[in-house]
Amino acid sequence: MKKLYFLLAFASILLFLSCNKDDNTSNNDPKLIIKLEVDPTQVRLGNTGTPANIPAGNAGQSPVFNSISAHYLEFTSNATTLLGDGAIVYQAPETDKGGAGAIDFNRSNVVAPGDVFLEVSLKDITPGSYEWVRLSLSYQNYDVQFYFNDAPFTGTVASFVGFNNYLTEYTIKNETVTVNGNRSQGYWGFETITGVQTGQAPEGATTVPNPLFTTSPIPQGSCVVTGNFDQNLVITGNESEDITVTLSLSINNSFEWVDVNQNGKWDVDPDSGENIVDMGLRGLVPSFQ
Repeated sequence: MKKLYFLLAFASILLFLSCNKDDNTSNNDPKLIIKLEVDPTQVRLGNTGTPANIPAGNAGQSPVFNSISAHYLEFTSNATTLLGDGAIVYQAPETDKGGAGAIDFNRSNVVAPGDVFLEVSLKDITPGSYEWVRLSLSYQNYDVQFYFNDAPFTGTVASFVGFNNYLTEYTIKNETVTVNGNRSQGYWGFETITGVQTGQAPEGATTVPNPLFTTSPIPQGSCVVTGNFDQNLVITGNESEDITVTLSLSINNSFEWVDVNQNGKWDVDPDSGENIVDMGLRGLVPSFQ
């Protein structure tokens, strides 16, 4: 009887040690860590990935970001790799609750700029040498300067730049907006001193820089910003340490409106006509360490 008790106790200890070993191995797996940053001094690019000025008749400002989210992340090895044919690192949950397929905002990962957006085991990434990054942005929340009756104020914008967005409700700063439906790229909510305004930027007006537009186009209405590493990111599948990839996004005058009176200020008086036209990010510079 004592012998049987000893064997059972010994087996239990072995099982415990084995479980702990597995847990530690899992916890110590090297990871790919993704961070999203924003930079108001980064070059301002247009849709073709070349420097772009603010169009005549419009004005812009570099907003102060509170939070950001992305829908899709892909690494590609060369300039001819088509969208979807690279190593897909991440794709956010989608839903058809609103009819057509859309990003499920309730399940999106929204973080402050500079915080960790994503952690993935490097074992789950297809080994390869990657030159390009494609990042589909979906949500931005930021503060902007505006004028009401010629007096300056600060307001908060919730900006939805994903291809399609299913929203039940969302909070801008202090105010919550109920939607319970789909909203297409360019939908926004603006919390001001006079309450909440919502609106929609014109179809196709959201800038999405893609330096590979001739060899690897992206679908109209997506927000897949493309950028290249200074040197290729090489993933072997045998890494022993984490790799941190920082995706720096240009917000250089990324908030753009029709400047009716040409004073360079965003006037939100009811009769101003100074509507938001573009909230797209203005370039992507990836780096790793």
